Amino acid sequence: MPYIPHTEDDIKSMLDTIGVDAIDNLFDEIPADLNNEELAHIPQGINEMQLNQLVESHAANIKNHSNFIGAGSYEHHIPAAVWDITSRGEFLTAYTPYQAEASQGTLQLLYEYQTMMAELTGTDVSNASLYDGASAMAEAVLMAIRANRKSKTKRILMAGTIHPYYHDTVDAIVRNQNIELITLDIDYSKGTTALESLDKYQDEDITALVISQPNFFGHLEDVDAMTDWAHAKNCFVIGCVNPISLGLLKAPGQWGETGADIVCGEGQPLGAPMASGGPYFGFLTAKMAYVRQMPGRIIGRTVDAEGKEGFSLTLQAREQHIRRAKATSNICTNQGLLVTAATIHMSLIGAQGLQNIASTCHHNTRVLLDSLIAIDGVSAEFSSPFFHEAVIKTPLPASTVLEKMREQGISAGIDLSIYHPQMTHSILFCVTEVKQDSEIEAYANALRTVLIEN
Repeated sequence: MPYIPHTEDDIKSMLDTIGVDAIDNLFDEIPADLNNEELAHIPQGINEMQLNQLVESHAANIKNHSNFIGAGSYEHHIPAAVWDITSRGEFLTAYTPYQAEASQGTLQLLYEYQTMMAELTGTDVSNASLYDGASAMAEAVLMAIRANRKSKTKRILMAGTIHPYYHDTVDAIVRNQNIELITLDIDYSKGTTALESLDKYQDEDITALVISQPNFFGHLEDVDAMTDWAHAKNCFVIGCVNPISLGLLKAPGQWGETGADIVCGEGQPLGAPMASGGPYFGFLTAKMAYVRQMPGRIIGRTVDAEGKEGFSLTLQAREQHIRRAKATSNICTNQGLLVTAATIHMSLIGAQGLQNIASTCHHNTRVLLDSLIAIDGVSAEFSSPFFHEAVIKTPLPASTVLEKMREQGISAGIDLSIYHPQMTHSILFCVTEVKQDSEIEAYANALRTVLIEN
């Protein structure tokens, strides 16, 4: 979008109108000692042509690495039509629908999104998005506290294999609400939750159990056993899932005998680019019995007095609509534009496309893992099944390996010792459907070279 600055004559005209000699006079109430001196390293403004030339020169020096980093942000193919449609003015500039009768197009899209997410997760109802996956998990915990009337405590069991950032976000949001988070042990031979760690809570009042599937290591939890254990003691189950994985894996609504009660997760894999960390969006679905405890807003379909189909804000229990004390959440910002992209993305790829993407992701990960463990000194860290992330153990420290791999143009994964100090030689890597055979082969060859030369 073009930028048209004010001319000197424009500025003088505006200052004359308000009776001020200079722009600085508008800020004369600010003490002089708080004003910054001229920034020595920031050049004066340049014209548009010079700016374009400068940016192009910097871009020419950028070497794009082959990316195998996952851990919550995933590189997937996004059909060109997704953002071409999403960027249309009707979607791009549409504001949140406070006056529903004037926002039928936006409401219909959100209704379609809710329908897709409920079907994808195997649950009854979805809201119209949240801020991101981590805050969606926090909202799910708060929702469980409100909805589980059979629990008299505010104690939440958190699988130790949940993404550390998600755990930290939940803790930051709920810690001052007298909610106790209890982290379950990890079985470091399998890379999953140690099921025996549940035994000590068998006779205790627990409000909810939070499970990640796939977990932070990319491996698959025994969700059926964990769900049935929780429900046998009137404990809610919160499932945090990767939506792409549901093209292959059992929907959370089908876990165990009766399914997860609340499902949340990060929607970035559904049509949102990695984009330096955001923006993303969180999704939240649940059983219909708990719909009135769901944060955010829910779009409904109805008919008007003339029998014509229409859409409305059916439930909107957020602080902008009702008294703050009665709101289910005060931070449940919806991400309408990202939801628009996700809805279009899911519409384009369809159920079969989602299954194909998930299958290709798993296949590519399997191929790379097999290639890596064939290298002397490299082994698979865990023995359990995985989706499109896995962990290898190398004879050299992970930090050294990753640095050497970067020098060869490959972002090979993340050093797990950042989150689990004892895993100094462990690398978490991710492979999605966008990886070609040549890139997978190049990764294996680069790792072999690094280990031979060091």
